[in-house]
Amino acid sequence: MAKAKVKSSRAADGDRASQLRGMSRSFAVLEQIAASPSRVVDVTRALDLPWATVHRTIIQLEKAQFLRRDPESNRYEIGPRLWYIGSAYLSNNRVLNTAMAYLGQMQDVEGVAVQIVERSGWQSVAIYSAQRFGEDITKAHYGHHFPLHCGSKGQILLAYEDPAFIALYLKRNLEKLTSETITDPVELRKRLAEIREAGFAQTVADVQPFTGSLAAPIRDSSGRVVASLCFVFRKTMLRNEKRREELQERIVHTAHSISFDLGWRPGQG
Repeated sequence: MAKAKVKSSRAADGDRASQLRGMSRSFAVLEQIAASPSRVVDVTRALDLPWATVHRTIIQLEKAQFLRRDPESNRYEIGPRLWYIGSAYLSNNRVLNTAMAYLGQMQDVEGVAVQIVERSGWQSVAIYSAQRFGEDITKAHYGHHFPLHCGSKGQILLAYEDPAFIALYLKRNLEKLTSETITDPVELRKRLAEIREAGFAQTVADVQPFTGSLAAPIRDSSGRVVASLCFVFRKTMLRNEKRREELQERIVHTAHSISFDLGWRPGQG
């Protein structure tokens, strides 16, 4: 009887281990498809997993509505059930809820997309984005994500990260989105130091050739940078020095106000 119980316990442990491996694989597939809608073969190559394993995982996720397939391209995309989970995250997001009062006051900012951005792994993700009616700055919409070294919003989040994280990030093969994207680790480390010194970041044409951006850190009560406030605009706006200074002053002031409401006080971080 005792031996049977031991065998039963070992079997249960084995099942749990197998489930965890399966869950980890599912998470990896979801992250890959969230980054780029993909076919089964694309995910197989990206994750270096057997085709049958990836196909089985994707079919299960599709049945559960975590993924959906585009019948024209045969690529899989994030499905409605993940949107339901993600919307619950946003509705309870303390930073976003605190920022909304200030974001509502910024609808008069002409020619600018206003964003709240968080870090997710190696990426910066816009959890809020708004532009004035009639304006459309591409790839500045809600949900778009870019590597942390690309754009002022990601550079802010990277600059204030733990030094060990920064060191690990700079060891990666950094993607170059345009000819202006900084990918040299030495140059990027210098850039991050400049951002910490200035308290804000500005980039030009490093995400898209025709755009520029400004970003400032949002801190919580411990002084930790938990998000960035970002302005995205057409780079021609930077030719107007007065306009650039106005935007810089406004973004820093607003980010400080949001941080203050989150419990941060000057001198913390």
